[in-house]
Amino acid sequence: MIGCLVGGAAQDALQESVRAQHRARHLVTATVVRPLDASPVVAPEPAVGGEPHHRVVARWTAPDGTAREGTVTSRLEDPRPGDRTGIWTDRHGQMVARPLDTATATTHAVLAGVSAALVAAGMAEGCRRLIVRGMVRRRYARLDKAWERAGPDWGRTGAGS
Repeated sequence: MIGCLVGGAAQDALQESVRAQHRARHLVTATVVRPLDASPVVAPEPAVGGEPHHRVVARWTAPDGTAREGTVTSRLEDPRPGDRTGIWTDRHGQMVARPLDTATATTHAVLAGVSAALVAAGMAEGCRRLIVRGMVRRRYARLDKAWERAGPDWGRTGAGS
């Protein structure tokens, strides 16, 4: 129950975030001016995967119509001047991370729901164990008192028990 509630709330919030990011971020085409180095670098975006990336100086036109130039990470195998690559920008042309996609948002929501369910189950089990431990301790305390009342020589012949 808790997992469904948390997962549903996370799904609603994440899908709203997906919609907001897709409204605010734009995929534009950048033209390579020159490569910065010959060795591939790892992309800072974990969702892209382990593909080789190259840093290049590129030019692009922002969604507001202004011309921009800067260092970008390209997925091109061997970037050369004039090659084109896609980059994500905000409405002013500043580079931003790729927007979250709906499948990734759903995966995060499911993980949040499962995690919440596991935490709730763990807390319930922990409380149950504490309660049972207290019950067992009280039971042993009552048993100890009963043994004290019976005395040390119960069951012996002629002890008066």
